[in-house]
Amino acid sequence: MSIIILLASVIGGIFLSAQSSINGAFSKKAGTYESTFLTFITGALILAVVILFFGNGDLLAILEAPKWQLSAVWFGVGYLFLTIIAVPKIGIIATSISTVIGQLSMGMLIDHFGWFGGVQVSFDTNRFIAIILMLIALRLIYLANMKTRTPLENPSKKKKKRRAM
Repeated sequence: MSIIILLASVIGGIFLSAQSSINGAFSKKAGTYESTFLTFITGALILAVVILFFGNGDLLAILEAPKWQLSAVWFGVGYLFLTIIAVPKIGIIATSISTVIGQLSMGMLIDHFGWFGGVQVSFDTNRFIAIILMLIALRLIYLANMKTRTPLENPSKKKKKRRAM
């Protein structure tokens, strides 16, 4: 069962990268807000059908949930919105690794302090080194992206004019 969950997570990561890239391209045509809206309205409609036919929970329990737990919806909207902005500017790889660094950094804080009723896992040297290595990877990827972009995409890379002699 653990292998199936790991594979499902990998597939989820593939979907996220594809979605981020497609939404980034779509936002150039339709706009960032519009792209974000389309993604969420489509997801809401699909989930409404799934809940209608397969749901076995209590949708009205939302009204009884602690208000701080409802704040999670804003994080999802923020993530998607910021990703749609970032992908066209820094590329899918830099956006993805930045997202992973953010997720892991916050996850380490949540684990360390046991926030939100989760398991408490102490922050240690290995975790610190992992974050540093990911930051180094992000820097290398970002620098490589800047080198391979055309002058129109990278204004800091100006063409030198040759003088006629």
